[in-house]
Amino acid sequence: MDMRQMKYFLAIAREGQVTRAAKQLNMEQPPLSRQLKLMEEELGVRLFDRTSKCLNLTDAGELLRQRAEILLAQFDETLREVKEMEEGVRGVLSLGSVVSCISLLPNRIQLFRESYPQVTFKIIEGDHVYLGELLQKRVIELVVARLPFEAQTHIDQYEVLPLPSDPYVAVIPSAWTPQFHNHTVNMKELATFPFLTLKTEKTTRMHEQVMNECKRHGFEPNIICECSSVAIIMSLIASGIGITIFPKSVMSSFPVNVVQMLDIVDADFQSEVGIVWLKDHYLSKSAQRFISSFRDEE
Repeated sequence: MDMRQMKYFLAIAREGQVTRAAKQLNMEQPPLSRQLKLMEEELGVRLFDRTSKCLNLTDAGELLRQRAEILLAQFDETLREVKEMEEGVRGVLSLGSVVSCISLLPNRIQLFRESYPQVTFKIIEGDHVYLGELLQKRVIELVVARLPFEAQTHIDQYEVLPLPSDPYVAVIPSAWTPQFHNHTVNMKELATFPFLTLKTEKTTRMHEQVMNECKRHGFEPNIICECSSVAIIMSLIASGIGITIFPKSVMSSFPVNVVQMLDIVDADFQSEVGIVWLKDHYLSKSAQRFISSFRDEE
């Protein structure tokens, strides 16, 4: 079974039909069906259960899919590494970022492209689990995320470059600003307000940090909404629904005329941030230079 056949197999697995897979591969359906039959005969197993409407992977097929994705990713990495030996820093740099870290990227990308104008970017947003899966599949090379990185794979599989810590601030509706002096607040004042919190089913670190700080100051916040979207929480705050506590850098992505940021005078807890990538995998020159651009400021 060669690389070409692996690509055929993965296309069929993705599409669930030979006809759609053939279209995606820009080939005719009968030759692709023959290739699938040859693969199953060579391996001596059924790779798909056939139904009238679609093809479903068997257990053997699922195992092959997992291994084939890894092998093809390694093959593509090898080809890219060989090509880059003779080329400069160029091409597409694929990054992942959690929403609360997106604000860290614009200035960095602008400065980076001044030095490497032939590099373009592809940015994918998601939570830690989703971005961890994309790292494993080599869809992206780097992730900018809050730490610790809460992917489902063990943290030992990743390299992490810590970035400067990000202090937490209170975020309130602009209409409530006159209640506070000098744009500051103490933690116990926040206990009287309805609270919005950022939390998903699988990534809870930021939520837990905020809850623990509230408990340290002797109260449990009146949580009226848990949400997985920073943008939705900001919209709810702008509408006067409640308040939240966010890392300060998040605020640079949102207009200050609808929400306001207050420094918390009696809390000193920080959100840790970092760049994450897979250990023992090839990084493109552009990814290596992008990481170095952060190290140069240490």
